[in-house]
Amino acid sequence: MGKTLIIAEKPSVGQDYARALGGGFQKHEGYLESDDRIVSWAIGHLAELAEPEDYDESLKRWSMKTLPVIPESFKLRPDARGKKQLDILKRLMKRADVDDIVNGCDAGREGELIFAYIVDVAKVKKPVRRLWVSSMTRAAITEGFEHLRDGEEMANLEAAARSRSEADWLVGMNGTRAATVRGRALGGVVSLGRVQTPTLALIVRRDLEIDAFEPETYFQVDARFGLDGPRAYTGRWFEGKQDRTSERERAEAVAAAATGAPATVESVKRTERKTRPPLLYDLTSLQRDANSRFGMSASRTLQAAQRLYEGSSAGAVITYPRTRSQFLPSDQVGNLKGIARGLTGLPFARAAAQYVAGLDVLPLARVVADAKVDDHHAIIPTGEVPTKELSGDDARIFELVVRRFLAVFHPEAKFEDTEIITVAAEHRFRTRGRRLIEAGWRGAAFGEEAAAEEPQGDEDEPRQVLPRVDDGERGTCEQAEVLEKQTKPPARYSEASLLRDMETAGKQIEDDEVRQAMKDAGLGTPATRAETIEKLLRVGYIERLGRSLRATAKGRQAIGLLHDHALTSAELTGRWEQRLSAIERGQEPRDRFMADIRKFTTEVVDYFRNLTADEVRAQRAEIGPCPNGDGVIRENRAAYGCSSWKSKEEPGCGFVIWKQQKGRSISPGEARDLLEHGQTDLLDGFKTRPSRGRLVLAEGNQVQLIADDGTRLDAPAGPRETIATCPKCGGDIRENSRAYGCSSWKSRKEPGCGFVIWKSTKGRAITADEARQVIEQGASDWMDFKDRKGPFRGRLVLTPEKTVEVQREDEPVATQAA
Repeated sequence: MGKTLIIAEKPSVGQDYARALGGGFQKHEGYLESDDRIVSWAIGHLAELAEPEDYDESLKRWSMKTLPVIPESFKLRPDARGKKQLDILKRLMKRADVDDIVNGCDAGREGELIFAYIVDVAKVKKPVRRLWVSSMTRAAITEGFEHLRDGEEMANLEAAARSRSEADWLVGMNGTRAATVRGRALGGVVSLGRVQTPTLALIVRRDLEIDAFEPETYFQVDARFGLDGPRAYTGRWFEGKQDRTSERERAEAVAAAATGAPATVESVKRTERKTRPPLLYDLTSLQRDANSRFGMSASRTLQAAQRLYEGSSAGAVITYPRTRSQFLPSDQVGNLKGIARGLTGLPFARAAAQYVAGLDVLPLARVVADAKVDDHHAIIPTGEVPTKELSGDDARIFELVVRRFLAVFHPEAKFEDTEIITVAAEHRFRTRGRRLIEAGWRGAAFGEEAAAEEPQGDEDEPRQVLPRVDDGERGTCEQAEVLEKQTKPPARYSEASLLRDMETAGKQIEDDEVRQAMKDAGLGTPATRAETIEKLLRVGYIERLGRSLRATAKGRQAIGLLHDHALTSAELTGRWEQRLSAIERGQEPRDRFMADIRKFTTEVVDYFRNLTADEVRAQRAEIGPCPNGDGVIRENRAAYGCSSWKSKEEPGCGFVIWKQQKGRSISPGEARDLLEHGQTDLLDGFKTRPSRGRLVLAEGNQVQLIADDGTRLDAPAGPRETIATCPKCGGDIRENSRAYGCSSWKSRKEPGCGFVIWKSTKGRAITADEARQVIEQGASDWMDFKDRKGPFRGRLVLTPEKTVEVQREDEPVATQAA
């Protein structure tokens, strides 16, 4: 009898499969083997779509003449870093004693693509079955192997996966080459993509709205009223539907008339309001919540959720995270109370879990919906308690998932809204507040309790504890004051708000039910949105300012080149995504979709082919006259510099405002403010302490970064602090701008020590404490890294040769940290 080859997506998952299946697996290089099964694994994508030069060597040179590149059929090439494991898989798949293969990659579109490409490269035709699990508990894995699907059932999912990959290649590769060639005057590569470009356009257009915003001054009047008791409260003057005026004199007249005047309570309205519990989490709503509550990026949230799913941190404690559904199928109903009982062992969830476990009938109307579940159901706990105490991101995400799961089975929260209208000197003042009277689901989700008295008030109104007030009561307006305020520009995108707009293709929709209906028409998928944001950060198109995201000058130029081209349209890209979902369901042929993508690709290239040099140069902003009086300040690739920076006769002006200042990019508008006013407004997001400062034109028109207290933040650094002793030569390890390096790294007589720990290693910023730990203890703690294959867990290790390398958690062999 032959053997079954099982291919997992990564080594740790393969090991979980072997433990669940049992049967005495023996360890070999790159696989595990028992009497009747072989378990091996990919390491993410082991093969990828070939580059243009793999079709024709002449395509290595970027030229408009050779665009668009549209292969008749796509070729694959092995990923260089995964070639060894790919060779192992090919050998195993071709073994004569292997009768069939089980695709055990992640149950979703990307997992299907990883497996399909491996089969293509191996050129093996053997029966394939599909493992499809939403939980990595041993029981779920065992059940999954007992109910393997026929590989043919996955044909539509594979077609959608291939279509997505090929569409991204066609649009991204051709668009990037065309934009870079035509926009050569801008310098560097102009990276474009089917999903990343409309996502960038959302951010750029929001930033342009903020830049164009002209604040308007307005005035409000707040009055403090005293009643017998003594009782006091504050109200805001209003007239009709307006609670503000643009006329200072009008506001001052109201305040003067009301101060000291008798006051009468005209009306008191108390209204009970109920709020339903939110739906269960899908990945996007989990990422939004984690960003809003903890400032976690979408990528960090996904990595933590993946660890909790795979069990690499403390057991498999949540279900499959890369889901777009917020509902459960009916076949899960029988498990729900058992899951709740399992959660009673968690101190933070004990009371809420006991309540759910004790219900005679679970409220399922907004929980179970078979029609709203496709590949995977909502993210819920598995019911297993972590095998060790969770910390950091993993603890935060696990608690969010547990609390949301328990909250959906709790009753509505009840609030009492109060509105008091008070009249003084014939002017009316409104006081509003809200009191939680029954915590309901909010107790399970947030640990809130009903309060007899609590501070109340809207976002723009004073929070106060409202006394008991009845209609007709009389008192005095003790004091009325005028508040001068300014209108505010639209808020910058945070990752939470950007994820919301990516999900709804730019439409501002908060309602959970409406969002559900638009899930197939967003930008990308829940599984890819985090990587889209991270790529925009990596290529320098956007930057983080605290919890906000802002487009850089480079990102603005990329969208400026396209103007309103369809490639920037979130709605169009949302329709592409909708069609991919239709292919997945067997409702649209793949050929029709790809024909439209090829046509669109040609249109993108033609757009850039017809772009004039003047239209390209127009993307370089003209900031204003040079403060040295020598020319005009214009934007270039790295700075805003004087047009007379050099000449044949004279050394040139030399005035420059660098675009990057202490880890923060300076926008054209901020550079313009500096020239016009001699300084910018107070800016945040600098990699300094404090992080807020303003650019100032100092003596001699030198640009300096000054903190609010007058401290210079860009002053030349003093002697570098020694953080450790060099393990290689005994010299001092000191921090510099790019690394932690040995003080004897070079000399005139000798080649030098050369020991270094780079600050930026595999997508992670290494701190001085982490570098010190590697040197003193031989290894760092496990942490999150990222390479071309995606995020992974690893640590820095000090090798016997006294070099520092990255060791992956799922691989015993360290890989170079470069």
